[in-house]
Amino acid sequence: MSENPYASGAAFTQDGFVPIADAKISILDWGFTRSDVTYDVVHVFGGSFFRLADHLDRFATSMAKRRIAPPQSRAEMEAILHKVVALTGLRDSYVAMLALRGRPRVGGSRRPADCDNHFIAYALPWIDVMTPEVQERGGHLWIASTPRFPDASFDPTVKNYMWGDLTSGLLEAHDNGFDTAVLCDAEGFVTEGPGFNVFIVKDGTVLTPDRGSLGGITRRSVLDLCEAEGIPSGIAPITRAMLEDADEVFTATTAGGVMPISRLNHRILGNDRPGPMSARLKALYWQRHREGWHGTPVDYSLSA
Repeated sequence: MSENPYASGAAFTQDGFVPIADAKISILDWGFTRSDVTYDVVHVFGGSFFRLADHLDRFATSMAKRRIAPPQSRAEMEAILHKVVALTGLRDSYVAMLALRGRPRVGGSRRPADCDNHFIAYALPWIDVMTPEVQERGGHLWIASTPRFPDASFDPTVKNYMWGDLTSGLLEAHDNGFDTAVLCDAEGFVTEGPGFNVFIVKDGTVLTPDRGSLGGITRRSVLDLCEAEGIPSGIAPITRAMLEDADEVFTATTAGGVMPISRLNHRILGNDRPGPMSARLKALYWQRHREGWHGTPVDYSLSA
């Protein structure tokens, strides 16, 4: 048994720094009752945050769009992120930052301005959206019948917990024996999956959807790698037919990196194994990590 009370995870809440099991929010917090919260997730690999500044930039943009303003400055939030990781002692970690609307100061108020916004952060042992075993054989991806929530109703570039449509897609995927799902919008264009962006490869070109999707930091990293390697790539409208006709499909997320797909609905891709482009980009992604690409070393001295 570890003697570190934070070994399973550490959190920062309105109660200060606590072991993850002790972290809590009020059941009256609009972050809980209304999903009135935005968040971001950054990973730590080999003792360094990956693209921390980019995640903090996206988080700041999301908070501004939702008009949620916790009392902490950006520098204070960054220091808190370092400390929650340092308390765990983890070298590989899943690290989340959340900005919640909070509870209304006036009982029964329906005015967002009556709420005291607050900031939460936590660090957990590494999380993969798809297990390493699934990634090795290639994920099995189901195209859900549930349409993605319209962009006009909620900006998909604001990371959020309103996963009703995504969860319905997951339920459908699991009912059909698949690992996870991807959703199209009401017009039949591909969007994203539960917690990841989607890419297709066709005739050597790598494309990712231009709508219904979070501006993923891992997605950006894949496009950066493509540019550096001279691989044609871009953000474009992708129809369901284009997805179904792709030579390869892969997904990308902070919690797992580049994750190849070997089955799409009942179609087998790449002899039921990860395709060559997917495997190449996955290998490059982790190679760059080991080389310190976009790395910010965690300040483990903050564990004291």
